[in-house]
Amino acid sequence: MSHPPLEQTELILGNSNPKFSGVTSTMLQVLEYQKKLLPVAVLGSHHLPDDVRAITFREALRLCKTPLPDGKARVFHARRNNEMLQALALKKLSPTRLKIAFTSTAQRPHTWITRWLIREADAVISTCTAAAAYIKGGADIISPHGVDLQRYRPATDRAALWQEFGFPGKYGIGIFGRVRHQKGIDILVEAALPLLADYPDFTIVVCGETTSQHQKSLNGLKAKIAAAGLEDRFVFLGKQPFAALPELFRAMHLVTALSRNEGFGLTVLEAMASGTAVLASEAGAWQDIVRPGETGYLVPCGDVPATRDKLENLLCDVPRLEAMGRNGRRRAEVAYSLENEAEALTEFLRSLQMSE
Repeated sequence: MSHPPLEQTELILGNSNPKFSGVTSTMLQVLEYQKKLLPVAVLGSHHLPDDVRAITFREALRLCKTPLPDGKARVFHARRNNEMLQALALKKLSPTRLKIAFTSTAQRPHTWITRWLIREADAVISTCTAAAAYIKGGADIISPHGVDLQRYRPATDRAALWQEFGFPGKYGIGIFGRVRHQKGIDILVEAALPLLADYPDFTIVVCGETTSQHQKSLNGLKAKIAAAGLEDRFVFLGKQPFAALPELFRAMHLVTALSRNEGFGLTVLEAMASGTAVLASEAGAWQDIVRPGETGYLVPCGDVPATRDKLENLLCDVPRLEAMGRNGRRRAEVAYSLENEAEALTEFLRSLQMSE
């Protein structure tokens, strides 16, 4: 695969983690569109497609010593602390102009080193208002993540897809993510157990890996379900291949996302893009994304009674539930496409190139 000359690169992206993570995933999804908007190189070859230039630190340093025309600065976009350290080293060692943008998503007080890195950045980006609130002075821009609207899309025939999976009942309540306390699977179980007898057409589908340290908690939840005589109303799928997730999302009538804490939380956007209503906790970016009563509902983190109340409100009116799913798809199309994310983010990074 041939690439444009290295010296034409205007944007350097950090890619420091060899393990595939949520940060890696969001970077790669945006990069698919961003690479069409300006010349880009990535510091670190982990998980990159062939049509993206990967560079070493030595190559990045040589690049930063080569000025761009018209007095423009190159921009280094870091999403991790160690990527910020790489960017600061390049800026120190390079005589030409380099601007550093740092994305901070943490929704907790920052450590001293992160506070220092934020001060050293030329611009700070956040992905939601909750995370921006932890940045002293606020973020320069809030740039929410987008969702792949082609990969996650509504079912042509949700009822037929549900039957194809062979799940019991007629309608699905899904919860996606690793089965652990932080993700709030226990909140869904506790909220749903008193309701399911009155709504016999609904089945709860739990999709996600359970590691050994969380198996005891899962066994406890299954014991509660068994004591209520509702084993046939729950399906525990375990870890599923990444390729299988979109069809599971679009088979559901409702997706719950009840995390006690979350960085951003793409699950809600993936559900909305799939034409599925959502019931989400007030974690991550979900207070920015969900429109209560229109695309679903929000509940306080860890609040079982509030979750039960909103869950019953949703289950009692299936046509309204389906309308919320359609509203969610429209909202995802208007406000949360990957193209929108890439264009807004790239426009902001370009603005740094000419700033003093």
